[in-house]
Amino acid sequence: MVPVIISGGVGSRLWPISRALHPKPFIPLPEGGTLIRKTYARAVELEGVDQVVTVTNRDLLFLTADEYLEIAAPGVKNTFLLEPFGRDTAAAVALAALHLAHENPDAILVVLPADHLIVDQAGFRASVARAAALAASGQIVTFGVRPDRPETGFGYIEAEGNGVLRFVEKPNAATAAQFVASGRFFWNSGMFCFTARSMLEAMQELCPDILSNARRALEKGRTADSTDRLTVEVDRDSFAAVPAVSIDYAVMEKASNVGFVPCGFDWSDIGSWSVLSELVPADGKGNRATGEAILHDAANCYVHSEDRLVGVVGVSDLLIVDTPDALLVAHKDKAQEVKDLYNRLKAEGHETATLHRTVHRPWGTYTVLEEGHRFKIKRIEVKPNARLSLQAHHHRSEHWVVVSGTAKVVNGESEILLTINQSTYIPCGHKHRLENPGILPLVMIEVQSGEYLGEDDIVRFDDVYGRA
Repeated sequence: MVPVIISGGVGSRLWPISRALHPKPFIPLPEGGTLIRKTYARAVELEGVDQVVTVTNRDLLFLTADEYLEIAAPGVKNTFLLEPFGRDTAAAVALAALHLAHENPDAILVVLPADHLIVDQAGFRASVARAAALAASGQIVTFGVRPDRPETGFGYIEAEGNGVLRFVEKPNAATAAQFVASGRFFWNSGMFCFTARSMLEAMQELCPDILSNARRALEKGRTADSTDRLTVEVDRDSFAAVPAVSIDYAVMEKASNVGFVPCGFDWSDIGSWSVLSELVPADGKGNRATGEAILHDAANCYVHSEDRLVGVVGVSDLLIVDTPDALLVAHKDKAQEVKDLYNRLKAEGHETATLHRTVHRPWGTYTVLEEGHRFKIKRIEVKPNARLSLQAHHHRSEHWVVVSGTAKVVNGESEILLTINQSTYIPCGHKHRLENPGILPLVMIEVQSGEYLGEDDIVRFDDVYGRA
């Protein structure tokens, strides 16, 4: 059995916490951890697992690997299939099935979206075992969740026993209420189980263009194997030819050998702020809060505060999410429409659709503290034994000041060591590199000055993370 974790969606309904380069699977949960970390923990606890395949964007590789390191999984090999951009779930499933078919065509794949929350681990394992038995007989199995409310944000499956009668797209409220009352309909969980052989045969019949282009992208990709992980970066041009279609539409709604397992466990895709807020205990007036918040004469509100006090007076049924660079205020009844707000920001090229003020990089993080005309100030934290690329900038110079730790710096033709309160100046155009040779994190303040301070003003000459 090989778990396949698909991590591709932004989670736009959870903006401003969820953003393109720090999406929903990575947002901290109120009780601790992240969705992708919990998904990985569920995967490695399944019986007989010695490999986990993750299909994700290449820009999220190191963020994902860091999350996996938080889970002790001795003997489990991590394989990353890296997409240059999203092409929906059919492409992701095709890549995983093609890759694993080379090792064993009869391997049983369990496809798990990275952004689901499941608490009942024993129930999850039992449902996967039932699905695996059906998959071994040649069925392509989908998991259905018995609905506890008329939800219009999910697709539905009408099922009888282990057979699927039909798939239904997201219904209106009245239809959803009828579905729940009938007892025959289940939420489409987005989890699947099948052998590599069964899926490839179905895709060859039902969506050969997706399969052939995915195969070409995989064959022309770049592979790197190390002691702790295998990475395959699929070919960009070939992958661009893969149609962007969901696995439901491409295969599940058309295949003749679809099986069904009702989930015997709790399940949530944390699809909106209303759902996420329910993970936080409520006070006597139905208010929930994370971070520092004071509520007076307020009812049924949710407040998320990251680095400052939020005061709420005389309102009800509001979602208030405060981050260092963006604030969301929405009525709870409009929680689903946060996605429309995100799409508008994305269309306008607004930075808050993509990045947080704190940005994760393979070597650590940087936080923009302040910026203005011709200057930008950052806090840079470098992991132990990590280093940035050897690089240069065309339009800016930089001052580096060490706050804690030790910095090994290449500055032009010189190589120097800097400790606390020491600094160096890097003129515009100079090749330079920053490295942390110590066992503790390196923290620095960087002051940039110049006519243009965009993150794309960088020329990489050498990079241990393959970005040069």
